[in-house]
Amino acid sequence: MSASPFAFFRGAALLMASDLAPAPHTDITVQLCGDAHLSNFGLFGTPERGLIFDMNDFDETFPGPFEWDLKRLATSFAVAGRQRGFSTEEIDACVRASVTGYRKAMRRAAAAHVLDAWYDRFDAETARRRIRAERDRRRADDETVARLDAVVKKARRRDRMRSFAKLVRAEDGQLRIVPRPPLVTPVEDLLPDAVAQLDEVGIMRELLSAYQGTLPGDRHPISEYRYRHMARTVGGIGSVGTRAWVILLSGRDDTDPLLLQAKTAQPSVLERFLGPGAHETEGERVVRGQRLVQAASDLFLGWQQVTGADGITRDFYVRQLHDGKGGIDPDTMSPRGAALYARICGETLARGHARSGDRVEIDGYLGRGRAFEDAICAFADSYADQNDRDYATFLESLASGRLPSISIEGSRR
Repeated sequence: MSASPFAFFRGAALLMASDLAPAPHTDITVQLCGDAHLSNFGLFGTPERGLIFDMNDFDETFPGPFEWDLKRLATSFAVAGRQRGFSTEEIDACVRASVTGYRKAMRRAAAAHVLDAWYDRFDAETARRRIRAERDRRRADDETVARLDAVVKKARRRDRMRSFAKLVRAEDGQLRIVPRPPLVTPVEDLLPDAVAQLDEVGIMRELLSAYQGTLPGDRHPISEYRYRHMARTVGGIGSVGTRAWVILLSGRDDTDPLLLQAKTAQPSVLERFLGPGAHETEGERVVRGQRLVQAASDLFLGWQQVTGADGITRDFYVRQLHDGKGGIDPDTMSPRGAALYARICGETLARGHARSGDRVEIDGYLGRGRAFEDAICAFADSYADQNDRDYATFLESLASGRLPSISIEGSRR
């Protein structure tokens, strides 16, 4: 989080939620992404083996006021634009594009037939055609087209076999995940004691067996795989310090692998401000929210609660590792490319909200004029200022050594 104002913003979902909660907000409830900043959108593979663009991080998903997601998305473009050195006009164009994209997509959803609104999605080929059309109208440049093509090609290469070749090797006839400490640590290195290893491996096998009951359909391909190995991994900005595992399974033989990620699911940062949810476990909350909001979800997306060898009970959600994933690097976007990307992100957010909330009511609230857009743009600029102040305080706390004594449960200073 100390790397830049945008990195800090990515990790500060709790701070923003605490600022949004006491402010006036609508009672129009949707299934929020909960952390809808620009880096939490991207490409991923569908069960039909296509590539679509959608939201891809639901650790904080929770029912709440629809505008909270939109405010976080718009602000992320304001923060990233400042970091990139965009002009005030260029930043405003990006922020406004995200809100305009949301408003127009919600209008289309409100007017659409029910199934058309539910099945609406933005696949990779549609994205390519859209960006080339924008280039022809001189609202995008050749660099933006080239970057999208590169992202799509990279995502198509990131399939399960590529991950397998990178992460797994054979040792004495057994498939094993390659250690890369401190990022990837095999279970036997964490638990040198043979009995502890057996306990942890046994627990993981029980988890996988029970996890099958959370997967869709009466007959699922997971039943044809068997457990081979696992390793603990270290997560990114918002997941550092949480437990995550890479689990290696195989099907017919050693050339038929499947890599799953089991990631700890903690309470949403929104729950403390919006009250308790209807979920029984945090893994269930993440998975049900993701299935509701995404146009298509991972075939292996499920959840489970498990008590580890240390006696602590944790909630997990489980998904495939690196299945056709790809994203745009905000540090390389041009102003025109960023504005186009902002519009697409806004449209994508609207599709998710339209599936989980009352799209007609949201459309009516947004109206036909620019009043709502102006209000969100003003908020994004103001909150980007707040983020700069928080980031400066954060750096000062790190430099002085005061940070370990500051509780995130406490009041803002």
